[in-house]
Amino acid sequence: MQKTARDMILSLALIVLAAGVVWLFIPHEDGEPPVKRVDYRVDLLTARRAASYPVAAPEGLPGEWKPTSVRFRGEDADAWHLGFHAPDGEYVAVEQSAGKREPFIEDATQGAEKTDATQRIGGETWTRYEGDHYDALVLEGTEGSTTVVTGTASFGQLATMAGALRTE
Repeated sequence: MQKTARDMILSLALIVLAAGVVWLFIPHEDGEPPVKRVDYRVDLLTARRAASYPVAAPEGLPGEWKPTSVRFRGEDADAWHLGFHAPDGEYVAVEQSAGKREPFIEDATQGAEKTDATQRIGGETWTRYEGDHYDALVLEGTEGSTTVVTGTASFGQLATMAGALRTE
């Protein structure tokens, strides 16, 4: 009996030792995987040719702003989406559409509520929306389309994106 118990303990020790050696040689990743940058130039050119309104995209943002998603849906009221990973790790998106304004804002901001606060950015008036998931800046005074800058980022980061938007 003692010999069997001793053999089992020695076998268990060898298995634990082998597992430890294997664990040491398997690479371990710490933290989140790096955010992949997408190239949106072709999609932007396509959207600008096809859309019924001037399509906006940022110019002159520092390299820390990483474009992560792009989409143009001509069949869905010329909907334009351009998502970014901001330098502080938060999400910022430019959303545009020629569809009905209120439902589009509701969808783009994930239900954020309009506030009385406005901001002048680049000579244009933007209205602040605050929500549980996203905050947003909505461009006022445009006809034929709605422009929303939205995301989890601060209003400062949203304003940086709004200030960098150009239509050509």
